[in-house]
Amino acid sequence: MRGAALVAGIATAATILVGCGNAKSSVTVALMYPTTGTQGVQGSEEKHGAELAAEWVNARGGVNGHRLKLVAADLDRPESVVPAMAHLAAQRISVIVGTHGSAYSALAATEATRRHLLIWETGAVGQVGWDSEPVPDNEYAPEAYEENGPVAAGVNFIRMAPMGGDLGKQAVDFVRTGLRSQLPVQGPLRWAVAYVDDPYGRAVEAGATAEIEATGQPLVGRFAYSSSGTDFTDLANRIAATKPQALYVAAYIDDGTALRRALVAQHVPLVVNLGTSSSYCMPAFGQRLGALAVGIFASDKPAAAAVRPDALNAEGRATLSWASATYRARYHAPMTSHALSGFSNAYALFAHVLPRAGRATAAAVAAAAQAVKLPVRTLANGGGLDIAPAGAADAGNNRNAASVIWEWVAPDQEEIVWPPAFATHAVTWMPIDQ
Repeated sequence: MRGAALVAGIATAATILVGCGNAKSSVTVALMYPTTGTQGVQGSEEKHGAELAAEWVNARGGVNGHRLKLVAADLDRPESVVPAMAHLAAQRISVIVGTHGSAYSALAATEATRRHLLIWETGAVGQVGWDSEPVPDNEYAPEAYEENGPVAAGVNFIRMAPMGGDLGKQAVDFVRTGLRSQLPVQGPLRWAVAYVDDPYGRAVEAGATAEIEATGQPLVGRFAYSSSGTDFTDLANRIAATKPQALYVAAYIDDGTALRRALVAQHVPLVVNLGTSSSYCMPAFGQRLGALAVGIFASDKPAAAAVRPDALNAEGRATLSWASATYRARYHAPMTSHALSGFSNAYALFAHVLPRAGRATAAAVAAAAQAVKLPVRTLANGGGLDIAPAGAADAGNNRNAASVIWEWVAPDQEEIVWPPAFATHAVTWMPIDQ
């Protein structure tokens, strides 16, 4: 199959017999992540986390006594999503865990709605529905299906990770409430927002600009740019022309570091520089920039090593300890934010929602997800479960999703500084090297 390699044993598992303990039966769900291509590293980490969640559940009796079986649809680019989901649907697999990337998620949400499947999104934060990217023009996307259609959020699409808009809102709110007393300037800050022009970037930008405007702060510039072919020196100069004091950036790692270098090279004066999930918080950001990253903040999901066990309840502490140790032993690396997101968010489905659902169908699992409530601090990443109902403005989104503010406090060293219950380091404003 072009663009997707389906592995593992495929079994039809439309029914979970609640309360029965037939050890020979199983319930099957799919994992669908990019494991090669530009997002392959992070997608693989998230997939590994989800696999560990299934391992944890199976070691403790499975789903109501039935073994949880995973089918993997490994993607290499967004165009792989539609054929992969068609193949899964043909195998009568209704519940798909994924997808890590916002471009993948936007396509998957539309396709799930069209095919009456359920996407359980563990990592992507970008927009879905009519505002998303067009479906790629290939044999799996006929002319009648050129643009992403409506998404039945809360029915065929559930997002466990924080919404991109929430990450943007929280970053602005943090500056106003958590950092403001330390800033060397008085009065409202002049804000600019730079963002990659895709579902991820647009979602983050919308949340940030809405919060800036809602709090009466001047928004002096919004700068959309392409992830490829952008002249970052020119972009830095256009940002400088608006004279912002605070700049928020929604970028990927290559464009995020390129823009940061251009801002420094052009000596753009900023009081605060923040970013978000796919760049500013990533270890590679600090590794590439060294001292140029110090003093910069990022809104994102936490990594395992940065989660304070005392901030979690007993269930969260137990799963975090096991997952972190198992991941390090198996992959010889610390559990990144992507891996922890995959584990925690898949765990909520495998350990809490599937047993409640009774049937591994999209409708049953979506209904169970609405019924199950897990308080913040229950999951290993500090989050919980509270899915907004269909028809709500935030339908299908997890209102108890885990998100934090990071700060680069030294070269190649980032710490969680907000909210206080999860902080591993005090909030410290530092002049950023321009």
